[in-house]
Amino acid sequence: MVFNNVIAKRTHKKIYRDGDRCIKMFDESFSKADILNEALNLAKVESISIRTPLVLEVSVIDGRWAIVTDFIEGETMLSVFEKDPSKIGEYMDKFVDLQIAVHNEKCPMLNNLSDKMERKISKTDFDATTRYDLHTRLAGMERKDQVCHGDFNPANVIIQPNGEMAVIDWSHATQGNAAADVARTFLLFSLRSTEEIAELYLDTYCRKTDTPKQYIQAWTPIVAASQSVKAIEDEREFLKKWVNVVDYV
Repeated sequence: MVFNNVIAKRTHKKIYRDGDRCIKMFDESFSKADILNEALNLAKVESISIRTPLVLEVSVIDGRWAIVTDFIEGETMLSVFEKDPSKIGEYMDKFVDLQIAVHNEKCPMLNNLSDKMERKISKTDFDATTRYDLHTRLAGMERKDQVCHGDFNPANVIIQPNGEMAVIDWSHATQGNAAADVARTFLLFSLRSTEEIAELYLDTYCRKTDTPKQYIQAWTPIVAASQSVKAIEDEREFLKKWVNVVDYV
């Protein structure tokens, strides 16, 4: 394998291209269990109709774990957004259509979203009263078995040369209520973009799926709490502000 073509850098990992292969290399801070779970998720979602990276191998290279997949040629939707902001509405439509297509899939082997959130809420540093409230809200949410990506954002959508789109980075994939996945994407837009773009995303999703905003927003404190567990400090403070948000207009 050749490691002189870095195509992306993430916290505690680097992604390389070697011909028609993509190598995600993790540093020592990643647990073996998390890396193997990511590879397993990728293998599971290969069964859906959405184009995803195909797992070729999981190995240890120079003492570090790596997941090797096929390389998906194309440009991220984030890059397209940034090159021509005037087309944000057009590409937001495509972005939401793709997410809806993901949610229309079934993958029974994936872990359950609500069970995962239950565990993560228990690990937060919120006081017992807040944790109890979050657990109670989660227990009252409608359970479904839709495929949820868990980190659906423009950086994880590849626009291929033929115009078709692929979805990468399935490390957080679960099956559950798609509204939680939408709440997660809304929070990502709010954190990394602008309030206007976050609202455009939410409006577009709710319009296309005939979903009340309140249905998505009810998930937001639960999702924010669960995401705060492993977030970096700045993101954790942002997410904590959403945990106590109860009423929306």
